[in-house]
Amino acid sequence: MALKGNLRDFSTPQLLNLISLARKTGTLTIGTREAQARLCFKEGKLVYATLDGQGDHLATMLQRAGKITEEQARAIQTRADVKNEKELGLLLINAGYVNQDDVVRSVRSYILNNVYPLFTCSEGTFSFESNVLPFEDRITIPIDLQNVIMEGSRRLKELERLQEELPNLDVALKFAERPDARLRDISLSVEEWRVVSFINPRNTIHQIAQYNNMSDFQIRKIVYGLLQAGLVELVRPEGVAVPAPAGPMGQPPVVMRRPAVKRGVVERLVDFFQRR
Repeated sequence: MALKGNLRDFSTPQLLNLISLARKTGTLTIGTREAQARLCFKEGKLVYATLDGQGDHLATMLQRAGKITEEQARAIQTRADVKNEKELGLLLINAGYVNQDDVVRSVRSYILNNVYPLFTCSEGTFSFESNVLPFEDRITIPIDLQNVIMEGSRRLKELERLQEELPNLDVALKFAERPDARLRDISLSVEEWRVVSFINPRNTIHQIAQYNNMSDFQIRKIVYGLLQAGLVELVRPEGVAVPAPAGPMGQPPVVMRRPAVKRGVVERLVDFFQRR
């Protein structure tokens, strides 16, 4: 039987910490008004995570990481002779499209990008089913949960700062004067180049993020860096009214607060995760 609860009583970092300490195997499902996430664990390590199943095809992960082109990704996804993701990964490696490190890094990035947004969620429900692993056909990567918790907490603090610096994502960007000369001297990541390629007064920052499947944290961090480097400027989008600022996943700006934890909930969770 699954253990169920509410994020108001027990936060995502607290759940991950208990799963790690008890070395649990199973699937944690977290549901909010905007999305549903499924996190899989083996012996206390995170091995897979998906957010509404978006972009969970290996070809899509590799495309986002800049390892294959969009055309290659589409062609790969239409192949009917590949039974599962593990077989597909081996096929791509043997064909010379990518190497093993490319696959591992792309899958790991996909997993973590689906987990970190959950650190901002204070409203929603969760359930944990022991020994249930629904993604056995996918490529899984064991990830230490303590590192995930530390990085997620750091990102949450950084997100607060970025929200203060860049509260509204419904504004557009334009290049500063003579950006080409500056861009030649700056080393940009694949994700940064993708954002740069969509900079246009008609495209809002939020639209750029949606097209590139980026979280609010990712797009804010990239745009803030471009602003600080003097490469771009904020402008009102052409022909679009600018609404009030919004926080992650359409919620109001995140306010850091410790959730009020009910003693009975804590005792029930600790007891559940300590049972072997």
